Amino acid sequence: MSAPRPRPERPALLLVISRRRRFTRHVLDRPDIDTVLLCPETSTVEVPDGRPAFRLRAGVPAEEEAARYRRWLFDLGLPRPAFFCNPDEAAQPLAHRFAAAAGLPHLSPRQVRLVTDKVAMKELFAAADLPAARFRPVTSATEVKEFADRHGWPVIVKPAVSGSAVDTWKVDADRLAAIDLTLRSRPDRRWIAEEYVRGTEHQLCALVHEGKVQDAYIAVNPAPILDTLEGAVNGDITLAPSEPEPVDGRAVAQRITDALDLRTGYLHGEFFIRDDGSFVMGEIAARPGGAELPTSHGLSRGFDMLAAVADVYVGRRPELTYTRDRSVGELLLPTRPGVVTDISSLAELLALPGVVCGELTAAVGDRLDPPRASNAASGHVHIEGENSGVVRERMAEVLSRFRLEVA
Repeated sequence: MSAPRPRPERPALLLVISRRRRFTRHVLDRPDIDTVLLCPETSTVEVPDGRPAFRLRAGVPAEEEAARYRRWLFDLGLPRPAFFCNPDEAAQPLAHRFAAAAGLPHLSPRQVRLVTDKVAMKELFAAADLPAARFRPVTSATEVKEFADRHGWPVIVKPAVSGSAVDTWKVDADRLAAIDLTLRSRPDRRWIAEEYVRGTEHQLCALVHEGKVQDAYIAVNPAPILDTLEGAVNGDITLAPSEPEPVDGRAVAQRITDALDLRTGYLHGEFFIRDDGSFVMGEIAARPGGAELPTSHGLSRGFDMLAAVADVYVGRRPELTYTRDRSVGELLLPTRPGVVTDISSLAELLALPGVVCGELTAAVGDRLDPPRASNAASGHVHIEGENSGVVRERMAEVLSRFRLEVA
């Protein structure tokens, strides 16, 4: 009789707390992964369930924080993680410097720059032989106008480092004075002017294991992200597997993976298909996709996308067995400033055609003060349909029925 095979030791993962609460909850609930939480001091996200979390200080040398972290693990009797995952875009430089000092897998300073700095991203796309919108650094309205004289109006003006379309503007000639004031009021930030791409905006996500893209997932935006700041439909719709893709997402993701030299993790990008059908790369990030986009991908194909994401971050090849062929979209529910006096219930929304799940983050009595950002919302719902066109129609119906009254 042969001896019993030893059980593999459970991997331990250091996970940065982020707004991706569903993913955090999934990882914490995994019986096959030991999870330790890391909370940058700049984070405003609450620690889930009062669990112990190492508070990472921003103004302290990474080596000093790593030594304090090891003592903290020992004092609490916590497992020492060998793996690292940072879903928080704003914490990328700080978190990966710390991970390097703690001896964990991490992005190098070069990689962090390529996935957080919009000027460096253009270098990355050029190295991957992918077309991107034309741009130039700017410091004044005069330079914005010079760019527009060459490439046309409108012009996109945005910080070189930012997320969720914060401080990003679509500028026409009559808004030059206003944008000049914005640029001059923030001399501490680097700004760029970028060509305005007329077309349809898409999201591209990919799972990477040992340098190879395991699969890629494409979603279409009902409206460009920048237009959602002016009231356009805010959401994304994962294409059904049987729908034609506007581009070979897996090939594009592999080019970026190679140029970035990414060994493992999640790629999240944005691209456009121009009105003439040509492809233009937008931006890229090396962390799980924003809001509930990964959930849409999983619902679309009938598999546990969050489990696959967690698996790649602990060095496992993800299990990608698909059981569904449908399109699923995430619709961010509108918000506006004021005290909520009435709002649709989740039960009302779930009764509408195609709505499969969701969450409300606002309730009667709450005071709302939403930022000018693409992720501002009073909640979200996931909507299914046989294809993205059906989901788009159902999103319009949900918005026509959704009720939000503020004082």
